[in-house]
Amino acid sequence: MAKLNSKQKNWLVSLHVISGSLWLGVAVAMLVMTIANLQTINGNELYTINAMVKLLDDFVVIPMAIASALTGTLLCWLTVWGFTKFYWIICKWSITTILIIFGTFWLGPWTNSMTAISDTERVKALNNPLFMFDTQGVIAGGSIQVLCLLLVICISIIKPWGRRNLSKKNIASEVKT
Repeated sequence: MAKLNSKQKNWLVSLHVISGSLWLGVAVAMLVMTIANLQTINGNELYTINAMVKLLDDFVVIPMAIASALTGTLLCWLTVWGFTKFYWIICKWSITTILIIFGTFWLGPWTNSMTAISDTERVKALNNPLFMFDTQGVIAGGSIQVLCLLLVICISIIKPWGRRNLSKKNIASEVKT
């Protein structure tokens, strides 16, 4: 398959940076909203903020995480960077995959449960152990997500590890693909 020219690569890199930035920014906003929501004494406010956190997760974080992974995959596939030539790419790919899996199986369900409980119980949800478990999970998991996304951005900028030492046989097989 043909590689991207510099203009195409720049557009794809821009989309990759934008999607990652939106993912990080909204993750920070969701984390702050969830933490601040623990101080509310109004049941309708509690539910509304949780509903907004869920809305942001469903309609911004999930699509931007997918867009970030997709644009990253295309950059690896359609440029000389490749998937396994550089340690920093392998690290970014691994962290992104782990974050998407963690979000899918833990953060998303905790957010959905937190919202559903606050919808039915309103301010009483603050005394519900399951609601508090879900909320603490979203706070802890959201904090980890934000830190990992910041790490990915730092790795993208610094590129701390160089090219992998590939044998001539592996390099020849990568050039063919």
